[in-house]
Amino acid sequence: MRSRDLHNAMWAQALELLDRADRLHRHFFHPGGRTDAAPDAPSWEPPIDVLEAGDDYWILVALPGVEPARIRVRFDATTLVVAGERSLPARCHAGAIRRLEIPYGRFERRIAIPWGDFELREERVENGCLLIGLRRLS
Repeated sequence: MRSRDLHNAMWAQALELLDRADRLHRHFFHPGGRTDAAPDAPSWEPPIDVLEAGDDYWILVALPGVEPARIRVRFDATTLVVAGERSLPARCHAGAIRRLEIPYGRFERRIAIPWGDFELREERVENGCLLIGLRRLS
């Protein structure tokens, strides 16, 4: 085997191992599948981005496939809580699952908000993401 071919084969194997590790990490190190949790406990957390621009805080929550009517946003002291549920599409209920990487079921994400008084400036779903705009009042 030529040195270049060996290098490519090792690189492909390393990438495959990284992909497997990433899938295992998402499966085991995020909430979900806990047998000690209440039946209605959240089973996954959506990823977020938090951006600060002056007195404005913008929070982007990735929720593709979640109906806007199934999303709830509330303040809990110094925490913004985004909760809801992503359901499996109805046509998928009759079939056999061959691969399932997109999380389904109840979700909840708690986002720490800096100290201060804030008002909700904007809340909208756009391109599968929930955009929340907060403005600092004090």
